[in-house]
Amino acid sequence: MEFDLKSLKDINWNEIELENMGDWPFPVKVLCCIFVVVLTLFLGYSTLVSSEVSSYEQAVQKETELRSAYRIKYARATNLDLYRTQMLQMEEEFSQLLRKLPTSNETPGLLDDLTYVGTTSGLTFLKIGWLPEIKKEFYTELPINLEVVGHYHEFGEFVSKVAQLPRIVSLHDFKIENAANNQLVFTVIAKTYRYEQKEQKK
Repeated sequence: MEFDLKSLKDINWNEIELENMGDWPFPVKVLCCIFVVVLTLFLGYSTLVSSEVSSYEQAVQKETELRSAYRIKYARATNLDLYRTQMLQMEEEFSQLLRKLPTSNETPGLLDDLTYVGTTSGLTFLKIGWLPEIKKEFYTELPINLEVVGHYHEFGEFVSKVAQLPRIVSLHDFKIENAANNQLVFTVIAKTYRYEQKEQKK
């Protein structure tokens, strides 16, 4: 028997009963079979194939992430000796910097050092004294207020000698004003730093 779509128009759908499937016209049986096949394929894909496809896509994404993580770790492992060498160099440089920071016993002597550097540069001190300490996370700033009188080139010599001190001293917020006898007043904040080593818990 051939399936003819035109014959569907001649079918009385009110006479189609589920109890008498064997007596259904051939076109109806064909449509019913197609519907069952499509429904079976849809349900099979939804329950079996769809979950497998999703699992496959997740596995592919996971593989990509693992490959990327592997490349990063491999690069780190390849350069491990270089990183260790750089770490040792950084620790050595850090230790050298710490040795340039004054200890609590050495900070009073910095006033004497600055006074000596200033007078040997030809400057006259008007003010010199400690300002309140400024606590930071790993260190403490120790600012010193300086006010000196002299000539411009003497200020330059003073700054140069301060940079040559064995301990770290930085100059901030400087100001130059005119004074009598063709001289200048040089006001500056000199800062040194004390490393605050945290006490280890016993």
